[in-house]
Amino acid sequence: MDVSLPYKKIGYSTKKITVDPKGHHGCFSTIQSAIDSIPSNNRYWTSINIKEGIYREKLKIPYDKPYIIIQGAGMSKTIVEWNDHATTLQSPTFFTMADNIVVRFISFRNSYNNPRNSNPWAPAVAAMVSGDKTYFYNVGFFGFQDTLWDDQGRHYYKNCLIQGAVDFIFGAGQSIYEECSISVIASALGQGIAGFITAQGRTGENDANGFVFKNCNVYGDGTTYLGRPWRAYARVLFYNTNMSDIVVPTGWAPWYFADHENYIQFAEYGNIGAGSKTNKRVKWLKKLDWTTVNIMASDSFVDNEGWLKIASEI
Repeated sequence: MDVSLPYKKIGYSTKKITVDPKGHHGCFSTIQSAIDSIPSNNRYWTSINIKEGIYREKLKIPYDKPYIIIQGAGMSKTIVEWNDHATTLQSPTFFTMADNIVVRFISFRNSYNNPRNSNPWAPAVAAMVSGDKTYFYNVGFFGFQDTLWDDQGRHYYKNCLIQGAVDFIFGAGQSIYEECSISVIASALGQGIAGFITAQGRTGENDANGFVFKNCNVYGDGTTYLGRPWRAYARVLFYNTNMSDIVVPTGWAPWYFADHENYIQFAEYGNIGAGSKTNKRVKWLKKLDWTTVNIMASDSFVDNEGWLKIASEI
């Protein structure tokens, strides 16, 4: 199936499904059962409206179910949580594989280490995003290590809250995070141990993917690096972002790629706040000109065909 058909050929939302944890007549009692009810190779926008409540379940949108809108009652009102950690791949509370997905007004939590407890640290993913053209608005992601697996595809996160301590935004997605709150809970790591916000996974110098943080707010407790490379050509830009003093002066770490830092594209531009000073940053921090910054920070970095406008308005 070609899920890249022009949007004018795809029906706008013609079907609405309601999820109510009390299972009232005509409603599904679980979110997954509502997802399962949508036919494979779906060609019409279908909205799953989820009422307020805490839903103890794991969710999966398979690759053959595009054009789904997941809509809760509010980031703090509709919460999906689970506590898997067996393997990183098997742990996500929410896993979306399909293209053309919209998610808004809801939170996903992996409760294995969040709230902090006596469990040993382990990768425990709150959400894994593997489809293309996926839009998140007012969505919360709560975890500790590996909170948000921004795996692959083009994604846009607007007004979201992402919380964690270690590599809690990672993967090889081609993504813009706009006006998002990056909540660091690194004090739980112990005295003198800093966290890491990003672990980007770009594998080749010509790969288009990378993370752009635009007009965001970095805050929390403990101390943190802005990121470290998960793969050799990692690419991350923090732009016009407010950074509190939790950001360590060096800003970035090379992880496995010491002595190969010239491949890494970590950059900062126009940031403010006590943690934004670059005079003590690593020497291999990339200095980008405005033209390059503007290319990465514009919507066209993730959208050159109009999908973002539809996703934000539907």
